[in-house]
Amino acid sequence: MNLRLAGSGMTSRRTRERMVRRLEEQGIQNRLVLDTLLETPRHIFVEDAFGSRAYEDTALPIGFNQTISQPYVIARMTELLLERRTPVKVLEVGTGSGYQTAVLAQLINRVYSVERIYPLQQRARRCLQDMGLRNVRLKHSDGAWGWDDYAPFDAILVTAAPAEPPPALLEQLGRGAVMILPLGAGRDQILQRITRTETGFQIEAIEPVSFVPLVPGIL
Repeated sequence: MNLRLAGSGMTSRRTRERMVRRLEEQGIQNRLVLDTLLETPRHIFVEDAFGSRAYEDTALPIGFNQTISQPYVIARMTELLLERRTPVKVLEVGTGSGYQTAVLAQLINRVYSVERIYPLQQRARRCLQDMGLRNVRLKHSDGAWGWDDYAPFDAILVTAAPAEPPPALLEQLGRGAVMILPLGAGRDQILQRITRTETGFQIEAIEPVSFVPLVPGIL
């Protein structure tokens, strides 16, 4: 790993090890998820001014009124996605910084990620390339539309909060597949896991969360 990816001081591997221990204390149990977060240089996905805070358990601004989620939320959503089976093909709605994308790409065979804000998508693309991750396809599009060309998906992970599950995303879930997403507005958001069954959809409320809203259109 080159020096930029390896980090130093507050972006070093030792700092990542402290982050992983904290995640374990917070209840994250999946060893593959913990090991992946240990190996993923979160500091390259945040703006330089916030590099020293990259491994704090907090969301950080990435521009365009968007944020990179706190490590606990990344770990929890990924753990939920993997809990019942390891999906082969995953859709991520909201590439954002690309950090969650990078975590998924190290655990999943094929990752498709949609982002509505073009400059964020391009910045994420560079970070993913720097990490040598070649199993990710990126698309500049309205996230609520999903990516029908590659549906159905084994899992969908949504990194912004709609008021209701977007119908197109529900339709693009394969049978037995799960969608992990925050639902609601403001302080009333709840992380949900939606499973597509043979007869409909099963919805589980997981825990309170705070995400930026899922906004329509592209920039």
